Amino acid sequence: MFLAPSRPDADADWRIASKFSAFYASILRASDLVLLAGMGVLAYWLRFGSLDLPLDYLRNIVRASLFALLVLNGSTLYRSWRGRGLVRESTKLLALWALVFTVAILYTVALSAGDHFSRVWWGSWFALTVAGTIATRVVVRRFSDHLRARGIDQRSAVIVGGGREAKLLATRFAEQPWIGIEVKGWFAPPHSRQRMQDIPLLGTADTLADYVDKHHIDQIWIALPMSAGDEIQELLRRLRHSTADIKFVPDLFGMQLLNHSVEQVAGVPIINLRSSPLQDAASVLKAVEDKVLGGLILLLIAPVMLAVAIGVKLSSPGPVFFKQRRHGLNGRVIDVLKFRSMRVHAEETGTVTQATKGDPRVTRFGSFLRRTSLDELPQFLNVIKGDMSIVGPRPHAIAHNHQYMEQVADYMQRHRVKPGITGWAQVNGLRGETDTLDKMARRVEHDLYYLQNWSLAFDLKIIVMTVFKGFVGRNAY
Repeated sequence: MFLAPSRPDADADWRIASKFSAFYASILRASDLVLLAGMGVLAYWLRFGSLDLPLDYLRNIVRASLFALLVLNGSTLYRSWRGRGLVRESTKLLALWALVFTVAILYTVALSAGDHFSRVWWGSWFALTVAGTIATRVVVRRFSDHLRARGIDQRSAVIVGGGREAKLLATRFAEQPWIGIEVKGWFAPPHSRQRMQDIPLLGTADTLADYVDKHHIDQIWIALPMSAGDEIQELLRRLRHSTADIKFVPDLFGMQLLNHSVEQVAGVPIINLRSSPLQDAASVLKAVEDKVLGGLILLLIAPVMLAVAIGVKLSSPGPVFFKQRRHGLNGRVIDVLKFRSMRVHAEETGTVTQATKGDPRVTRFGSFLRRTSLDELPQFLNVIKGDMSIVGPRPHAIAHNHQYMEQVADYMQRHRVKPGITGWAQVNGLRGETDTLDKMARRVEHDLYYLQNWSLAFDLKIIVMTVFKGFVGRNAY
């Protein structure tokens, strides 16, 4: 299953694979930019039946291409896809193209030239560009799969260790051959009684270096517990003359991690077990996303907000907006805006009573607002102000935070990012009343998943899901 026959032309295949990998990034960079410009011309022909583009349209294509050059070159899109699925890469590509076209459209509108361009042309250009660049990647990957089926673009590997980490590695590499890592077998660490089925035992740690040198192994995966520091140090000493890549897979399965990573501080390598997912460039990208999309959405929904405001005033006496004190980024208290959906009432100090089904405090119009989430629209003002994000964990009442922080594991980790108008929990049906501990735990679980896996593409996915299924909820009273 894991052991493949050796090939006499393996060195030649490896050289071909290296050349293929070297050209991969440059080919895709060039094709993406060519497709962007070409699809702009094609979209014009499909819309107007002519290839004689006006100068204004050509200028738009050139501007978008220049901006795409900056955005795409600054991303990780063109690194080797080994270990990454096509869906994940396509989602990231969709998010980057969405950013390029959003900025291009906003720039055109800022020049007061938006009315001169066909909306159908914009939409067709975007759709054709996304489809064309994803299709290119499908073709490239199919070609790569063909090469790997012939033993080209493969990396040979051995695993040190027989625990669950080692078993997981071997299983994943076998189940996902497109990764291109061929596990030859495993080596038992000193004093180990662990065994792995279906994977050849090649020897002990004492014979590892000789095997790697003799069989020209490309990668060594050390899957040992973090407590085996002395054994790992001895392995590295024995492998000091080896040119193979050495990768360490620490035993972190039993730990509650949040955005873990590896970095250097003052020249010392460290593993971050828990940190904010939005730092440096990511925080800037998130801020741009909130300001650009938030401002654009606010302009689009302004007529709806005006109509809702009138409805609130007519439904019952009281103010249009309702301010809720909530914890924001890093636990800072903020005022979250909502359209008032209840009759004006007073509660005891320190208590927050969630709305329930048939709650007499909720007006008839307010019930409609809650079911459709229209009461949340003023929070786009919080986004523009900088207190909230479009996507993030929903802010809970301060009293609820104090209640659940001792009952739900890692509850307060939700506040490592700004609260959002919508979130991963909400588009998965976890909206409205949380009348049981299990419901709150499930919501927090989804929030932590969002923090651990944040990306611009993930945010855009949640926004799209919110549009189609996230506004209406059975549990929103």
